[in-house]
Amino acid sequence: MTEKNWPLWEVFIRTRNGLAHRHVGSVHAVDATMALQNARDVYTRRGEGLSVWVVPSNAITASDPADKDMMFEPTASKIYRHPTFYEVPDDVGHM
Repeated sequence: MTEKNWPLWEVFIRTRNGLAHRHVGSVHAVDATMALQNARDVYTRRGEGLSVWVVPSNAITASDPADKDMMFEPTASKIYRHPTFYEVPDDVGHM
């Protein structure tokens, strides 16, 4: 198996406790261990990572942007789901 045929893995990194993992890119690797090592080498060179997740790209199911109206329109009619009726104090933090 050549490097071009290695499976694609999506990389997610959490930079600090209390924050969510954020998608930062992709790496090719033959297995999960190699994907973690490649992700570490490529995306955390400056020590910005606290935790790294790697997920095989073929295991991710995503919605089609063309289906945006069908997928997300029902939430527009439920205004109680949007926090627009009050202000969040600045000291609350990551909200």
